[in-house]
Amino acid sequence: MNRQAQVGRTLAIMGASGHGKVVAEAALAAGWGAVEFYDRAWPGKQQVGRWMIVGDDAALLHALTRLDGVVVAIGNNQIRLDLLTQLRRAGAKVVSVLHPMACVSASAQIGPGTVVLAGVVVNADAVIGSGAILNTACSVDHDCILGDAVHISPGAHLAGDVQVGDRSWIGIGASVRQGVRIGSGVMVGAGAAVVSDVADGLTVVGVPARPI
Repeated sequence: MNRQAQVGRTLAIMGASGHGKVVAEAALAAGWGAVEFYDRAWPGKQQVGRWMIVGDDAALLHALTRLDGVVVAIGNNQIRLDLLTQLRRAGAKVVSVLHPMACVSASAQIGPGTVVLAGVVVNADAVIGSGAILNTACSVDHDCILGDAVHISPGAHLAGDVQVGDRSWIGIGASVRQGVRIGSGVMVGAGAAVVSDVADGLTVVGVPARPI
């Protein structure tokens, strides 16, 4: 959806956190007319930054018919994926949010519910699944394939032809060598250098990255 088409439209954000504030500002910069926050901690939690929290996840489900789009801004990959699945089944218009200062190749594919924040670079023929977080100033090079609910942290870099499985988390400042295959449910530590394949469910740290 282009910026002009989004003017005057309302985006619901599930997850009133610091990450949610970043997603809200990205959405407004991309041309959304307004954002509404929902969080499971409501009514105990009433506000995030300059925004009031409208209600909880049940309230969000009741509001779907009047909303123009929904995105989940929760850092936990499994919870984010579960909520996106629930929202889709309820008929929500799950959308992606691309900050206008991200550089995304015209040949890249970005799945619904994915957020692409400021300074991100996504290069030719990369495929990003649904519900992913491409966080501030990370890069995903040509022909990478990322599964659903993957999180690429700020300043992390994937070289060309890397594959990352569902729900995996690449830590802040980490680097992944070209052609590496990372399984599902993997955690890559901050600043790690991944130079060989990583099996499902492992946590790897260090330079070069090794399982712990």
